[in-house]
Amino acid sequence: MTEAPPAPTPLAPFIIRNFIIPLIIFTHKSLLNLTHKFKPLEFIRYAIVTVLLFFLKIIPSFIPSALNPNSYHNSGVNSSSGSESDFDSDSGGYLWVSFLKVSGKNNDAGDGGLGGDTCIARALSQLLAIINEIPVSSRKYEIVRAYAEKLMDENLEEGYEPLRKVNSTALSAAFSRALGQLEVAVETAPAPAVSSGEVVVKSGYFGLKRVMKAVGRIGGWTGFAKRRTRLGWSAEKLAAELLWLAQKLAACGAADEAVRQWASASKLALMAVSAQPRLQGSLVKLSVFLFKQAVCMGGEDNKEGTMDELRKIKMKMLMSWLPFLCRSSIGTDAPVLSFNEKTELESVLGELIGSLKHEEEQEKVLSLWLHHFTHCPSSDWPNLHLYYARWCTTSRKILILEGK
Repeated sequence: MTEAPPAPTPLAPFIIRNFIIPLIIFTHKSLLNLTHKFKPLEFIRYAIVTVLLFFLKIIPSFIPSALNPNSYHNSGVNSSSGSESDFDSDSGGYLWVSFLKVSGKNNDAGDGGLGGDTCIARALSQLLAIINEIPVSSRKYEIVRAYAEKLMDENLEEGYEPLRKVNSTALSAAFSRALGQLEVAVETAPAPAVSSGEVVVKSGYFGLKRVMKAVGRIGGWTGFAKRRTRLGWSAEKLAAELLWLAQKLAACGAADEAVRQWASASKLALMAVSAQPRLQGSLVKLSVFLFKQAVCMGGEDNKEGTMDELRKIKMKMLMSWLPFLCRSSIGTDAPVLSFNEKTELESVLGELIGSLKHEEEQEKVLSLWLHHFTHCPSSDWPNLHLYYARWCTTSRKILILEGK
């Protein structure tokens, strides 16, 4: 059975999405930078955005598919999948279950999250996907989560390596999926209000994100947003889910995979600095847990190549998430971490920094810490001054030895 050739993209939607809208957004951004010096440009900027939104609103009346990125894809799916169809958030249809559709085929751990093409692997993958989809407020959430925990515990109790790999593969795929969703949720979340003189304005009120959200809302991306909301993609829920998944990965001896993925999430770490305080608290708990797991990485493997790779992962994790720890909110009335937990993490961070092979690597991490620690007046944690002083002493001794 041959696949139908993809439908050609009409010229008008292509020009609108790739030329007209980026040009207007670029013009708006340039005006935004000038409005601080020339107040009359504020009215011009407002007029441009208003005209753009009006223009985007009337486009679908003339070109229905102009701003809908899913129209051609959906038509192709519907024509080739027969009775199978994707989930329609407004029609009450059934959800397309990818990990059941690929039954009988070899499958990567990315989409369906299978740890091999077995019934038990598909069952665990389905449970983890449902946990990701339904909101915490649903009465079925705890039931499904209990099923998943029972299944994973029974797999480990058997003491059979393939079953342990079933757990780790499915959990790793679920962690990767939730991490990607969290990044999208943080990126599209409304920014906290900031003070500008005597007027309190919302960051990016007429900024790039605002315009792009309007484009998506008018152009048909609202269906995806509705589905995401209905399936429980709240940032706080995803952060709590990631912590749970990381703990389960650690239980089956695969915490290294969670550490690798978290170390690579530098974009999320950067956006998390300006996230809501409650979300920051959840991300702090997750970061603390994964930093503790990172210390234990490579304890039984002394191969030079493996140790070098692990050192790079630790370096990446420190460079990505240490600034977030310095600038994040850990609560005042209800602290996220106790005094002992904060002290323990400082020791963990010091041990991680000490495990870096080269003095230059330690210098990069400690100089990054010093910059963010001293430029954040609202927090005095983590305080790594002891490890900073130790590094200075070691560097001084090395210089003296090299000079002799």
